[in-house]
Amino acid sequence: MKSVALILLSSLPAVAQEGLAQSTPAWDGATAATPPGLVSAELMPGWTTPEGHRMTALRIELEPGWKTYWRSPGDAGVPPQFDWTGSQNLGEVEMHWPRPETIESGGERTFGYHDSLVLPIEIAPQDPARPVELRAVVDFGICDQICVPAQVSLTAPAPADDQDPVIEAALAEVPGLATDRAQCRIEEIADGMRVTALFAGHDAPEVAMELPGDPVWVSQPELASEDGVLSAQADFVSESGKPFAIDPARLLLTLIGPDEATEFLGCDRVGS
Repeated sequence: MKSVALILLSSLPAVAQEGLAQSTPAWDGATAATPPGLVSAELMPGWTTPEGHRMTALRIELEPGWKTYWRSPGDAGVPPQFDWTGSQNLGEVEMHWPRPETIESGGERTFGYHDSLVLPIEIAPQDPARPVELRAVVDFGICDQICVPAQVSLTAPAPADDQDPVIEAALAEVPGLATDRAQCRIEEIADGMRVTALFAGHDAPEVAMELPGDPVWVSQPELASEDGVLSAQADFVSESGKPFAIDPARLLLTLIGPDEATEFLGCDRVGS
């Protein structure tokens, strides 16, 4: 059995396993060699929203059978990371992640996208009176039987006058926000914290649990359902390897199904 090579889903140090290819140089789509499995990568022109925000998207096209990763990959994988240093008039950046697929490979279960990814990105300008100029160096992982770390250097064209139906289709796949609240139990374990999230009246084959902005590793949640309540339990391990405080309001919980996904922003703590 060949192992999946790229890990982890957080900023903890990644560990290279068997099958990992050497890092590729920044790819500009014209002068540098294309990394294995990658057909093309671009920042799409997008448009300017009525609020004056710049809407663009990272578009990655892969060879058939290859995959890339969601923001929280699961057991393994490397999500896209952006360096916007070369951009001008860049304010707040918001990623609109489409609902991912569940991918089984080499005994690992991950969240990602087969063959292609269109990731809508919305940017608020620092100065609304000036245009936003977008340049980014993007690092991401792609996998087939082996996994390859890719890095591309991209510049977005000027925005178009009209909305792009490809980006609009990706926006339509973004998980919806829950109208109710999840409950959660939070307890210490030897090397971190254990979170059990409870979703009354919900069911889903997959649940993702995240603590955005914190460098923590999160185990694949264990799921159970009883009396109409779905429970998901995962361990959160920090770089210190010790218990740490978790604010339940900062937890991001996503129920992922084959046709839809729902996000819960925070949860109500129950129990001790």
